[in-house]
Amino acid sequence: MTKIISGFSKRSKLEKIDWIADTYFSNADAAKAVLKQYWHSDEALQQLHDEFIENTVSNYYLPLGVAPNFLINGEVYTIPMAIEESSVVAAASKAAKFWLDRGGFKTEVIATKKIGQVHFMYTGNPEHLQQYFKHIKAQLIADAKPITRNMEKRGGGILAIELRDKTQDIDNYYQLHASFETLDAMGANFINSCLEQFAKTFKDGALHFETFTATERDITIVMSILSNYVPECLVRAEVSCPVEALQEKNGISGHDFATKFVQAVAIAEVEPYRAVTHNKGVMNGIDAVVLATGNDFRAVEAGVHAYAAKDGRYSSLSHAKIENGIFKFWMDIPLALGTVGGLTGLHPLVKLALELLGQPSAKTLMQIVAVAGLAQNFAALRSLTTTGIQQGHMKMHLMNILNQFEASPAEKLTLTEHFKTHTVTHSAVVDALKKLRV
Repeated sequence: MTKIISGFSKRSKLEKIDWIADTYFSNADAAKAVLKQYWHSDEALQQLHDEFIENTVSNYYLPLGVAPNFLINGEVYTIPMAIEESSVVAAASKAAKFWLDRGGFKTEVIATKKIGQVHFMYTGNPEHLQQYFKHIKAQLIADAKPITRNMEKRGGGILAIELRDKTQDIDNYYQLHASFETLDAMGANFINSCLEQFAKTFKDGALHFETFTATERDITIVMSILSNYVPECLVRAEVSCPVEALQEKNGISGHDFATKFVQAVAIAEVEPYRAVTHNKGVMNGIDAVVLATGNDFRAVEAGVHAYAAKDGRYSSLSHAKIENGIFKFWMDIPLALGTVGGLTGLHPLVKLALELLGQPSAKTLMQIVAVAGLAQNFAALRSLTTTGIQQGHMKMHLMNILNQFEASPAEKLTLTEHFKTHTVTHSAVVDALKKLRV
């Protein structure tokens, strides 16, 4: 059967499933059963999910967990986390409990500015272009009023527009570089709508600007789009305590723990190979909360990693130091998030997650998400510099291995007890399961 199909999007969901199963799977009936198994029994809820994206055939489930005991600026939160990776929620919870008795997490929103750009080509006199920009700037803002009016009533809107000469990078390339305040909305649609209006006003106005020559009036708009790089939409999260308060139960002194921890962070600051994995640990916590609250984790990932390379070399997002007997661990991170719009008012679990967090503003959510990232990073570094990462991670991964080999409830109980005192590896679990089944 051919794998090429016309008019796929116009077919019903059942027709799409039939074609996929019959074309790609040796056991078509089994494939259809799996896809249908994850449909919601509530038809209205299923239709809601079907309409989130195109060509839907089923739902893809991720576990939604919670990490309690997060003390943030004096308030206790239970944080929702949607993620498939073992040990992330447990590690975040452990870090939250560790810092609960040591002053908790402190956070501060540094800035909330977001950026959008109109990219265009202009082949004329740069001075003429500067004159034109000064002439048209007020009109750019005025023509966007129908888009910005409601946002302005709430205290947001366009913050600034500037003309940037990028001809050193690409011949004839310029841009309108605009900044926005979008309050509790992530703001992508708002920003893009403003930018497209800027582009239309800018191009149309050029046709009538007297200083331009005939050829200078022909401005080519390449594209108008927001940027997911938001170095001025920044939040800080930190923890600190006296070094002696870091004493570990396994006998490691607070001084030794702090010293080794600071060294581990310093390595991530100078070694990109380590920094990538170090920051992945940060993003384990951040992405899980971003996803649970219906935000765009891909945009967050892109912006965060660009920020990690802002000084010309990819480096650690977090930092640590010991000063006057005080251990401090902190992170500044760009987070463009929203608590209104998008899935926040549609997805039932997103609405539940936001209610769990007390219906936070976008600024509050930025702080909560940053804390989740810092906590995850702290937990990972604590394990790495003391017991090693695999001991805790593999114990959490044990159940996944047992499920992979379809262990019975009795086998799970026996082997969970066994591996409380034995090292968990994939091969060790397989061997223990084989012995149990002899």
